[in-house]
Amino acid sequence: MKKRILSILILCLVSVMIITGCSAGEKSGIEPPSETEVQKPTEVPTETEEPAPESYIIEDVEVIPQKDLKAGCETYACTMLLRILGFDLNEYYFADNYVEVQWPYWDENGNMYAADMYSASVGSPYSGWGVYAPAMARFMNHYLSDQKSKLKATSYENIPLDELCEKYVCKGIPVMIWATTAMLEPYVKDTWTVNYVDENAKAKIGDSFSWWEHEHCLVLIGYDEEDYYFADSFSETVSVFEKELCQTRYEQMFSQCIVVQ
Repeated sequence: MKKRILSILILCLVSVMIITGCSAGEKSGIEPPSETEVQKPTEVPTETEEPAPESYIIEDVEVIPQKDLKAGCETYACTMLLRILGFDLNEYYFADNYVEVQWPYWDENGNMYAADMYSASVGSPYSGWGVYAPAMARFMNHYLSDQKSKLKATSYENIPLDELCEKYVCKGIPVMIWATTAMLEPYVKDTWTVNYVDENAKAKIGDSFSWWEHEHCLVLIGYDEEDYYFADSFSETVSVFEKELCQTRYEQMFSQCIVVQ
């Protein structure tokens, strides 16, 4: 009899537990949120760049005429660029204090020996052949460091002119580019044996290196649908040249440029 009563009590207890368990999810006091109360993840808006304007020019650029520094188009260009950015300097100060010169020499047979132009200036801005973008950027960074500036000059290759305009010029950032005087066709004028290189060199000691007649450095300051605009020491004014011609001359001078940011 006692066993039967005990069995009945256990059966009742289990029934109560099952009933309570089934209703616990319904009446636990935690109501499921309604659809309006569910907080959806916050969507971070993606940044979309404004398209470049169809035309743009950096205003009030002072063009420095190329007079005393007969071989110093790169020095004139970097001086104009730095002045656009607010620095107070002239071409003579930069040439005399920051351009690292490697003078060429000739042996008894008339063979010329000189630096790789990516590594140093061959001759001086007063009388020489010139210098290419990586070495020029190094000279500019020495100046910027002395001015305690956080800006840095960086040389680039193979960026098309239209992309330079889209990335930099239309935002007020001038760009030094290598092309030719008056966009004339370049041709090899002098060739020498390389006797100086650094980490930026394209040649090795003993290789041949050629200098191209009409090589010229300008500051790209604007564009429109048909033309590019340059601060041009040779023309002593803002020069305007047709886009396709500029791109061709730029590529012939190895598509090199400098941006200071």
